[in-house]
Amino acid sequence: MDIAIIGPAHPLRGGLATYDERLANEIQNHGHKATIYSYSLQYPSFLFPGTTQYTDEPAPDNLTIHTIINSVNPLNWISCGKRIRKAKHDLIIVRYWLPFMGPALGTILRSVKKNKHTRILCIADNIIPHEKRPGDKPFTSYFLKPLDSFITMSKDVLKDLRTLTDKPARFSAHPLYDNFSPAISKQDACEKIGLKSDKKYLLFFGFIRKYKGLDIMLEVMNDERIRQAGIKLIIAGEFYEDRKPYDDIIAQHNLKDSIEEFTEFIPNSEVHYYFSAADVVVQPYKTATQSGITQVAYYFEKPMIVSNVGGLPEVVKDGSTGFVAEPNAKEIADAILKFYEPNSIPNLSENLKTEKSKYSWDTFLNNLLDTAFPKSE
Repeated sequence: MDIAIIGPAHPLRGGLATYDERLANEIQNHGHKATIYSYSLQYPSFLFPGTTQYTDEPAPDNLTIHTIINSVNPLNWISCGKRIRKAKHDLIIVRYWLPFMGPALGTILRSVKKNKHTRILCIADNIIPHEKRPGDKPFTSYFLKPLDSFITMSKDVLKDLRTLTDKPARFSAHPLYDNFSPAISKQDACEKIGLKSDKKYLLFFGFIRKYKGLDIMLEVMNDERIRQAGIKLIIAGEFYEDRKPYDDIIAQHNLKDSIEEFTEFIPNSEVHYYFSAADVVVQPYKTATQSGITQVAYYFEKPMIVSNVGGLPEVVKDGSTGFVAEPNAKEIADAILKFYEPNSIPNLSENLKTEKSKYSWDTFLNNLLDTAFPKSE
């Protein structure tokens, strides 16, 4: 089949772009044609919370990426819709993660549907966003209308979707981010990023936003039991909001010696250093749907401690591949201390390998195609 993806891709950076490029590779591995239509302007600079939207890493040499969509220009939406409509792809897979994209994508896809051929499936990362803004519901409703079917990567998002549409939809778990360099020894990883390998390290990884609970994690580090155990926290990821409230907590509790900060964007080529240096990945999220970080952790076969929110407990098996805790400092600290007890999770390595095997791209793509083209037709 001729399949197109509408979503972020090179030279845009971040998890969505990495995911879309990996999905395009899987489509090609299955013998289909893959094209990505990405954004020439994803966010206006005043709406983008990070330092840059673009990567310095080289473009993938085996993918066709058209950088054409301007998220704020209605004339562009019309021209892009006509171009994609004329291409007559058999299937378009569109990524939806933020209502801000609703007007642009909804307009483009209405035009595409006029060719009476192309089916449109949405991979819905979020339907109701973590951080609500005016216009969320009308923008999302406008986007949904031209779609034929949906894949969600958490059951919570599927539940949210069902409040807005009864079109065909299914849950299929977020596949592994398996495009990184392989894990290396803790000693080599620590040496590479300037840490001492004889320390106990927790990892908080990814863009820093309010809902991810870094403030809770800093309160965890102030727990006297954590201090006494000599446990340190690696913060690896760029601030997508004002960092002052976090710096204030660090100063208030005198946490500087307990924290190793790498608060810039971590390129894909360096991700393996941080996961290899850590003993366990901690996600103290206040709200969540699915998280790509869990699938990075599974790729590196790292145990996780996650909050009991959203889709996180669906993926991290309490007492098997990590621990699930309520999103407060005491219970997360309890889980961390339990993790460091000898044999607190029997057969941990084998459990991680077994769970990791469930999140293949082959399974995800087959589920996606079955949803877009039901066998009953």
